[in-house]
Amino acid sequence: MRMIWRLVIGLLVFWGMILLYMSTSLYQANGVSDEMELKLQKAMEQLEELKIQNRKLHGLAEELKSQLSPREKREVEDLRDEEKSFVTSLDNSRRQMAFDVDALGNPSLDHEVLRRAAENGVVEMWYFISSQLKHIKKGIESRGGLPTPDHIDYMISVGADHRRSILRDLYNLSSLSSDWRHKEAESLADLVQQRIHYLQNPSDCSKAKKLLCNLNKGCGYGCQLHHVLYCFLVAFGTERTLILESHGWRYSSGGWEKYFLPVSDTCTDRSGGSTRSWGNNIDDVQVVEMPIVDSLYPRPPYMPQAIPRDLSERLIRLHGHPFVWWLGQFLKYLIRPQPALADDIEATKKRLRFKNPIVGVHIRRTDKIGSEAAYHSLDEYMTYVNDYYKQREMIRTIGQRRVYLASDDPNVIKEAKDKYPQYEFISDAAFSRAAGLSSRYTDESLRSVIMDIHFLSLCDYLVCTFSSQVCRVAYEIMQTLHPDASQYFRSLDDIYYFGGQSGHSQVAIREHKASSGDELDLKVGDIVGIAGNHWDGFSKGRNFRTGKTGVYPSYKVHEHLDIVDFPTYLNVTKARS
Repeated sequence: MRMIWRLVIGLLVFWGMILLYMSTSLYQANGVSDEMELKLQKAMEQLEELKIQNRKLHGLAEELKSQLSPREKREVEDLRDEEKSFVTSLDNSRRQMAFDVDALGNPSLDHEVLRRAAENGVVEMWYFISSQLKHIKKGIESRGGLPTPDHIDYMISVGADHRRSILRDLYNLSSLSSDWRHKEAESLADLVQQRIHYLQNPSDCSKAKKLLCNLNKGCGYGCQLHHVLYCFLVAFGTERTLILESHGWRYSSGGWEKYFLPVSDTCTDRSGGSTRSWGNNIDDVQVVEMPIVDSLYPRPPYMPQAIPRDLSERLIRLHGHPFVWWLGQFLKYLIRPQPALADDIEATKKRLRFKNPIVGVHIRRTDKIGSEAAYHSLDEYMTYVNDYYKQREMIRTIGQRRVYLASDDPNVIKEAKDKYPQYEFISDAAFSRAAGLSSRYTDESLRSVIMDIHFLSLCDYLVCTFSSQVCRVAYEIMQTLHPDASQYFRSLDDIYYFGGQSGHSQVAIREHKASSGDELDLKVGDIVGIAGNHWDGFSKGRNFRTGKTGVYPSYKVHEHLDIVDFPTYLNVTKARS
């Protein structure tokens, strides 16, 4: 009996080694090309079969154990402890290897998540310290006459320099794996673009399922773009070709195709055997008409800020804000310019003498102020422009400091040039005039906002207000131009959001005891619906466990990602293989 038990234990150890080896190999295969996807899927199926056999073997071991004498039971328990120790050792080795590099020598998922967490922790810590010191300084100044404010200014200056030094080191850390980042970003983008192209170009339009989206939502260009993007995400999730209707577009009578390529080469006709508005029981309906996001019911799982499950590990590893990267790919496909617009953009770039390095500043001053956003002075924007250049100059020498300045107020351009002569401001006053309320819905205004968004997205860093759709669109496009541009911004008001999103949550990774009435208690694992970041080390949100709303330390939470089963379009994967 003891020999049989030893044999079973030996098989369990051997089985454990196989499972650990296969798990390590498969989960590290995220760095390989997408041509391996079908093979990996087959291997994963085989791994599941091995796990089932492993569970059966453990069941057999338990049956045999019941037939042993007390002494034999003690001996086999010792053997079992040896098995557990051996498997634990293997698992620790696997974890250590996964933490450092994957099978191809690239940084692991854990490595990248930790790097971003450290970067974010430094930034959030500094928000808190600088905010508190500025508050103390203000209180001292109100009482007058003390030299202490100069000392606090010194502390802020030294602290900021210390922060820049740490971020420089983190930048150098990320640069070690820059080749992998660029290759992985290119591979992922290529796969997603092929999936979108496959969906948008069915072989037989008359039989294709379609999702109809009307461009003419009653709002500005950035808002209309986001309306189409929400339609596009739902179309992709439901495997329906997006049909974009733009006749009578309030910006241009020529419609979407006057400026951008059609969203399909083979299927732009809305006709079908059956047509219904979005709702329940639409699986057999050929053409589905989409409402604006505020009226959408029922809400499908593909809504912002969801990301696809089959790409989730790769996206989390690559990018600091996976949803914005995912959305950016649909935006990239959507705004492919017509040749005339592409030529116009290139000619404007040369005329403006636009070149990097450059910081993009977007200042909204007309319809947003007092209704959707607060007023922010030019000096507030320039504080973060100056901070960016100081940070950059710790890495490499910068000659002329440049700013691309976009605003719907022409007076801002003159103010900037008068107050900050050491900067070269690149702008076009005609763009600002065209953005005014009196001429906003014209071809000239449309061209101007397209240009502003384009050049803002080409900047190395953005300073703006995320309450503005223009700013958020520029930030989304920026993600398609870099492997990870998630930190290339400073918003003076909101965190990033998508209007009509299903929700934005964070998960507590450290406990927190409220020290004042406006703070939240947190337990590890608590889910918090975030309402905003105060940019002072604290965020505001609602703890779903307690039902209370308040502020909490931003560094004690991580993003709680919404990972959803989007279609994987296996025909595209097979074609790539």
